[in-house]
Amino acid sequence: MEKIINSLNGKALKRFAAALILLSVLPSQAQEEPQSYSFSLNEAIQHAMEYNYKVINSGRDIEAANKKKWETIATGLPQISASGNYQYNFELQKSVVPAEFFGGNPGEFVEVAFGTKHSVDAKATLNQLIFDGTYIVGLKAARVYLDYYESSKQKTDIDVKEQVINAYGNVLLLEESVRILEKNKETLEKNYHETNESFKNGLSEEEDVEQISITLATVNSSLKNTIRVREISLNMLKIILGIELNDQLALTDNLEDLTTENLDITIAAEGFNVEQNIDYKLGQINTIQKELLMKQEMSKALPTLSTNLAFGYNGFNDSFDFLQRNQQWLNYSYLGLSLNVPIFSSLGRSARTQQARIALEQAKTQQEELEQNLKLEYQRAKSEYEYSIEEYFTSKNNLRLAERIENKQQIKFKEGLSSSFEFTEAQRQLYSAQQSFLESMTEVINKRAALEKLTAQ
Repeated sequence: MEKIINSLNGKALKRFAAALILLSVLPSQAQEEPQSYSFSLNEAIQHAMEYNYKVINSGRDIEAANKKKWETIATGLPQISASGNYQYNFELQKSVVPAEFFGGNPGEFVEVAFGTKHSVDAKATLNQLIFDGTYIVGLKAARVYLDYYESSKQKTDIDVKEQVINAYGNVLLLEESVRILEKNKETLEKNYHETNESFKNGLSEEEDVEQISITLATVNSSLKNTIRVREISLNMLKIILGIELNDQLALTDNLEDLTTENLDITIAAEGFNVEQNIDYKLGQINTIQKELLMKQEMSKALPTLSTNLAFGYNGFNDSFDFLQRNQQWLNYSYLGLSLNVPIFSSLGRSARTQQARIALEQAKTQQEELEQNLKLEYQRAKSEYEYSIEEYFTSKNNLRLAERIENKQQIKFKEGLSSSFEFTEAQRQLYSAQQSFLESMTEVINKRAALEKLTAQ
């Protein structure tokens, strides 16, 4: 009976252990399961603003800049420290005194040891900066330092938004390309079958079958490659959005609707305020930083004044009895002022100030150049956006014409009124028009994004 109970207990323990292992494994497996996302373009942008890797790190840069700002402020606030020192004298330092002090002969000296074998010193010190020109400049620089990273975060957001728009539109382009290529392949397979049957019946030439076969093979190869490129582009979009590559991602917007939303020529007539451009703002901050560096060098010629206050205790003994109640402790305290006045640096300080002044003038010149380049960039972006709209309508009209021509040539080919070469040429023209139309739509979206990037505040 006892053996049976032990056997049952052993089995129960094994089941319990297996259950624990299963419970520990299940959460990790659940975490590894791919997630599914479905985004419109605006939803994708919002997701990237929170989870994009560069956006996350730019937010951390702001946190670090805030800590740096406080670090600068703290250097001018009271600094309190405590210290302790224990010293054991293996052999006390000796000195000599005239022997006559102790009743000896004049002209003779006696060795005397001063001090104790053990000594302890403990004190607390407060240091306070009263005046330092570089500290005052440093406070202003800390604020500018934070402004720089806040503006850099804004620039990162603007750049990532453009990247999302371009990547999202590119995936839609490839998805639409796959759909059109599949449709073209289906039509070609039907044409190939009909022409091949006609050839078998002696109503078509072998060249007609071969021409369609070549076109079909080309379309089939393009379809396979486009599918592969679509997957790569989708994964690129996932990285920009900050989601895992093995997650599922579906895009809810379609290319034509997005293009229609971006057909707004009035945005090009709104004008351009260069001072609101983020790159211009960063350039202004750079100029301010150079100005503060110059002021910092100039402030090094000013006096610095600081004070310190200390309280402490000393203990002396020939044996280590400092923890005994009868140990005598001698307290002390002092207040000190420290004044440092720069007088002459052999013109080294002046040279550093002049270097900082030159750097400031260079920054001002760079800012002027940046302003002109941004204005030119706006003109270029505006022109390219207007051209993309014109090209969109041109491509759309060309596609209609190419479809009509291909349809007419297909009818003529089936009726034996045109050659396979003419029919194949019409098909190629249609495929080219289809691709041009798709690319014109993404160009409208991308050029609109580039223009908005320049005017983004």
